[in-house]
Amino acid sequence: MRITLFGAAGEVTGSCYLVETDRARVLIDFGMFQGNHDAQQKNENRPSVDAPSLHAVVLSHAHIDHVGRMPLLPMMGYRGRIFATPATCEVAKLLLEDTAELQENDAARTNRKNAARGIHSEVQPLYRLRDIPPILAMFEGVGYAKSREIAPGMTLRFTDAGHIVGSASIELTCVDKGGVRKVAVFSADLGQSDSALLKDPQPPQTEGVTPDVVFLESTYGDRDHRGVHETIEEFAGILQQAIWDKEKVLIPSFAVGRSQTLIYHIGELMRSGRVPSFQTYLDSPLAVEATKLYEKYFCLMDDETRGLLRDGINPLASPRVVPTPSADESRKLNDMRGGMVVIAGSGMCNGGRILHHFAHNLYKRDVRVIIAGFQPEGGLGRRLVEKADHVRIFGDDVPVRAQVHTLGGFSAHTGQSGLVEWARAYRPPTGKAWPRLVLTHGENMQRGRLREKLQAELGWSALCPGFGEIIEV
Repeated sequence: MRITLFGAAGEVTGSCYLVETDRARVLIDFGMFQGNHDAQQKNENRPSVDAPSLHAVVLSHAHIDHVGRMPLLPMMGYRGRIFATPATCEVAKLLLEDTAELQENDAARTNRKNAARGIHSEVQPLYRLRDIPPILAMFEGVGYAKSREIAPGMTLRFTDAGHIVGSASIELTCVDKGGVRKVAVFSADLGQSDSALLKDPQPPQTEGVTPDVVFLESTYGDRDHRGVHETIEEFAGILQQAIWDKEKVLIPSFAVGRSQTLIYHIGELMRSGRVPSFQTYLDSPLAVEATKLYEKYFCLMDDETRGLLRDGINPLASPRVVPTPSADESRKLNDMRGGMVVIAGSGMCNGGRILHHFAHNLYKRDVRVIIAGFQPEGGLGRRLVEKADHVRIFGDDVPVRAQVHTLGGFSAHTGQSGLVEWARAYRPPTGKAWPRLVLTHGENMQRGRLREKLQAELGWSALCPGFGEIIEV
């Protein structure tokens, strides 16, 4: 078995693995690079994957850094199936349509500006809305813990990764022409234990067979987040002070996962009386639709969420949460003052409505910004986290006078201790060797620290390959 890394190797975005045996070729994820200055160029440079010869594609979950380049597959000649959990199939539709529309709008805006400057070469989006239906027709849902043969000699099983609704870790069992069996496990993105709404992440159980190789994400491999309880306390304090001081709170948020977590906790804080009642504007058409999908898949949620539902409480619905799907409704928020919260995409601050809110509000002193998730190196969000005095938005320098808070405890990714605990499930029987371990989906410092921790606690050595490197099993 050969596994080639075509993304998320030394960085967090662009997840993509090519798995090959002498019988089959399967692609796992085909995500978009995001955040860095060279992300667009990386997205346009298609990997050296012979798409027509692929037997199958597997998708771990629907975040754009895992699914975002999939509309390119039909253009590259792929005609097979894409296997994902049923919830992921539905979330992917929302995110891909949204991404295509954003790309079309961005390209049109750039072309208008270029034309005004006398530049007549046109910028083209990576793909368009019309390119989404062909890829959606290839999706096929596979439930958790169900074995599914997806290619000659290759069997797939999904396990709940607790990251967003429908997210999965992947167990791939491969048998070559000689009957030799190899098992590869891909953690994909792992959520935190005891997080709101979702079940805790579970390592794939390989039925007593030690996997031959384990690919483990390392987004926060260098540290642990603050505890959920401490994070909620800090969140409550920020909101309480902001509402009393009649300040606007801006929260950049992923439409899927983070937005629902924030709504959940805001509702709990208001129901308990720990913060005054206030309006929360969900300024993301995508987040509004994603919230409906979370409600549809409440059956996948944790015991606490299902307990609230039994008591007649929908933790994602409140008269104080106001959706603002139209552009006009969104623009009106810029002129509104007073105690309020605006949740808007994108979570990595690299597009979407949050940029307009930042452009109209960062220079004001009666504004707070809460960064509640990972921000890629070099991006606008990272600049805010690092307390930059000025940031550049839409080509203009904007002074930062707003208070910026960072809340790592709401991350949809587990921290270092959670990663080590997940890996501990693969401790081999006495006298047997550990599987090969490969750290991906993390910047080099983060995965380097995780490698040291895994070596110190488990005696398990890890590889940290770069883009294009091949792991032979």
